Amino acid sequence: MTDPSLARRRFLFGASALGAGALVVGCTSNEPANAGNQQQVAGGGGDNAQPGKEVTIGFSAPAADHGWIAAITKNAQAQADAFEDVTLKATEGTNDVNQQIAQVETLLNSDVDVLVILPHDGKALTSAGQQAMDQGIPVINLDRIFDSPLAYRTWIGGDNYRMGVNAGNYIAEQMKAKNISNPVIGEVAGMDNLPLTQERSKGFKDALQRQGFRVGPRVAAQFTAETGEAQTANLLQGNRKLDALWNHDDDQGIGVLAAIEAVNRSEFIMVGGAGSKNMMNNIKSDSGVVKATVLYSPSMASTAISLARLLGQNKGVADFAEHEIPASITTYSAVVTKENVDDYMDIGFDS
Repeated sequence: MTDPSLARRRFLFGASALGAGALVVGCTSNEPANAGNQQQVAGGGGDNAQPGKEVTIGFSAPAADHGWIAAITKNAQAQADAFEDVTLKATEGTNDVNQQIAQVETLLNSDVDVLVILPHDGKALTSAGQQAMDQGIPVINLDRIFDSPLAYRTWIGGDNYRMGVNAGNYIAEQMKAKNISNPVIGEVAGMDNLPLTQERSKGFKDALQRQGFRVGPRVAAQFTAETGEAQTANLLQGNRKLDALWNHDDDQGIGVLAAIEAVNRSEFIMVGGAGSKNMMNNIKSDSGVVKATVLYSPSMASTAISLARLLGQNKGVADFAEHEIPASITTYSAVVTKENVDDYMDIGFDS
């Protein structure tokens, strides 16, 4: 990640709150602003930019065999490196549930102050999170959620349903702008057995239905370039005409584009998912079918580390009025297009 992007992501959690005098609502009497019933203003976390108590953060995530997961780990390390009062103890990524549980237990025995865990399987890692919380070690549960809120202090992750909604809304707008009244809209989903895929597909379907459209041909891949290519080839072979296509995941999107290019199809627009650099570059060049991608950004890992630091220092978020870190934070799935792609290039990840 570039230094400007780190600075931008740290702003909310690291910058000093605006002076109270600039935020207090004007009084209706002649009393001074600070007298009597003063309104609560942002500033619960104090000056979080200044170095504070040393905090050791344990970090555990799945194996970096996917561009998005690799970016999660890189972002976490980069954010920790930006704080001189933070030490990060990161385990080797693994897709073996039992091994990840063992790694978390090792972190618990290594004097960490806070844990950040992106579980390979949220249900299977719930007990590990609960064990940490029972020992008084707060847990930031990243993205894949534990079965019980008692297993984490704060959850931060993406909004899968709204990701589908925003993809559907963008496609619907484009179809209406082109005066296409009955478009053929395809979907290349991820793994159908995962709740996140189901939520994305439901949001997509709901958004299109509200606009008077429907989802047409649909296939499910496995979040890999290989399966993305194979499944998209099947979809294209069975449908000689498309008007739009939504692909859930930009990593598998490498294969999706390969399949499209192999048969030289260009009559439709394509929307990606997550926000990889190569998809953003395709959007910026505007030379192919890719016109947008809907964010599900791994920058959430940077925020997770910032939150873990504040928990370890017993601070709140500087720009919030509350003195405590929120129990949950849901990131927003912005739609990246040619018009705004430069604003988001700094959080694009390598597929």
